[in-house]
Amino acid sequence: MSFTQSSLKVGELATGHELNVPIFRFRGTDVEAPRVYIQANVHGAEVQGNAVIYQLMQRLETANVLGDVVLVPLANPLGINQKSGEFTLGRFDPITGVNWNREYFDHKVDVEVWYAQHHHLDDAALTHAFRTHLIAACQARLDGEWGITSGHQLAVSLQKMAHDADIVLDLHTGPKSCKHLYCPTYAYELAKQFSIPYTLIIPNDFGGAMDESIFCPWWQLSEHMATQGRSFAVAVDAFTLELGSQEHIDLEDAKQDAHGIMAYLSAKGVIGEQVLPAEMSRFGCYLKDYKKYHAPLGGMVEYKATLGEKLSAGQPLANILRLDKYGSDQVLTPLTLPLDCVPILHFASASVYQGTELYKVMTNVFEL
Repeated sequence: MSFTQSSLKVGELATGHELNVPIFRFRGTDVEAPRVYIQANVHGAEVQGNAVIYQLMQRLETANVLGDVVLVPLANPLGINQKSGEFTLGRFDPITGVNWNREYFDHKVDVEVWYAQHHHLDDAALTHAFRTHLIAACQARLDGEWGITSGHQLAVSLQKMAHDADIVLDLHTGPKSCKHLYCPTYAYELAKQFSIPYTLIIPNDFGGAMDESIFCPWWQLSEHMATQGRSFAVAVDAFTLELGSQEHIDLEDAKQDAHGIMAYLSAKGVIGEQVLPAEMSRFGCYLKDYKKYHAPLGGMVEYKATLGEKLSAGQPLANILRLDKYGSDQVLTPLTLPLDCVPILHFASASVYQGTELYKVMTNVFEL
């Protein structure tokens, strides 16, 4: 196993200064082992993933690394440095207003046509050819004669690197959040490898995020090949890991998440030693049952529900304080929900407009 460090240019500022992201690579000893790509901090305030990558590198230095592992912390230098006072913004491209994690390239591969041209290949050759096609399409997008936005430049540059891997992990956090995992339906069982208590099971469709940009073309190819009578497993796994709250680093907690990732890599044959997943209860719900609750009025919010713990219907969710209504029964408005749920995250600020996305909650929760 060897270790190298490099960087990738992902843009330029108005002054001409280059924007670069660091790349750390552990080269494995087995060319047949799965290759891994892990990135963190695409949203500027979501910094805990960098701590997890640090703890992962500490573990990998002494591990029997079989497959190549590429780690990209600080993946959005513009977003990370997008400050307003003591707060980091960095969720949206300041030029276009688009969410940085919705800038990835939707390949829209015509898998019927592509497979008709490549059906004679065996599985290994087919996988190589399709991967080459996806990487080339990203490069063509970057090289387009009309240019692309700064956000798309960053995202597609990262996506191109990720397409070279068999496993892609995108590390995020919520505003105020408990840990949870976005998992495509086809990879449902693999969620149990991570040290994460809650899993959102998402459709195998493209919605703009990194994980979807990676697994969707492969899932579409697999589905089409099944209609042609050929079994072809989805060749990549891609997940989004939400590792707590933004604007917060906890190196000890990062060890737990690094262990969970190592357990997953062990199960997939990326590292030679056995690492067992943490013993813990794990729960999930389908994305259709992941509900957003919006503030019914503006005011100052006291968040009452504990994130990651069951909230029964009618129990206190939050209070909204309206001092302009002092002296009336409208000064304090208690908020509840009409069904059992598990609150997963809430808005970062106690000051909200009417209509603010106050909480996200899981309903119809089941044990994995």
